[in-house]
Amino acid sequence: MLRVDVVIPALNEEQALPLVLRELPWALVRRVVVADNGSTDRTASVAREHGAEVVHEPERGYGAACLKALGHLRADPPDVVVFLDGDHADDATQLAELLAPIACGDADLVLGSRVRGAARGALTPQQRAGNAVACAALRVLYGVRYTDLGPFRAIRWDALEALQMNDRNYGWTVEMQIKAAQQQLRHHEVAVRYRPRVGTSKVSGTVRGTLGASYKILLLLGRYALPGARAKGAAPAAP
Repeated sequence: MLRVDVVIPALNEEQALPLVLRELPWALVRRVVVADNGSTDRTASVAREHGAEVVHEPERGYGAACLKALGHLRADPPDVVVFLDGDHADDATQLAELLAPIACGDADLVLGSRVRGAARGALTPQQRAGNAVACAALRVLYGVRYTDLGPFRAIRWDALEALQMNDRNYGWTVEMQIKAAQQQLRHHEVAVRYRPRVGTSKVSGTVRGTLGASYKILLLLGRYALPGARAKGAAPAAP
């Protein structure tokens, strides 16, 4: 049986996080690590109360929180890491569906695609447009077919380590997909349900977050397309 660890980056998710942790199929999971990204509410406390381990990353940034959690896992690594948001928009009950292609040996990376399963209003127009542009660029540059840059995803630990992830903010998901394409990882998409989040989005819910995410995604797509970056499969310096 696969050893599966779940990473949940969280910033002020005191209300949503208990819902996420109650939905998780714990029988499939070895441990859950909540990466508290500088919360000012009881996020860390409610995570522990519901069975999760907690690491703290005060530097704000989705990628920074993920990297902190991965550093925590490295002492006793799993076979597979699942990334899941803490805002209850992702449906954690679908974890088994993401794990299935990896468990049967057909994939190294499985992405939960929200495009077909999103409830009305769950994905903003700017998210849909950004996803479409990024996925089209990935197809042109690398010949890979993605429909989404969604956060709900599973990846084999050895494959993840080989990617040498280093983005510390908005570019985490697209960096993973670019590097996976460069290294020719076997990838698979699973249609997942997506709900309006509990609380206010720190990215798509703000003008600054939306512009920052869009800029970073386009920047990484451009930088990794450079011949030197493509040959090495390593990250150019972040801005």
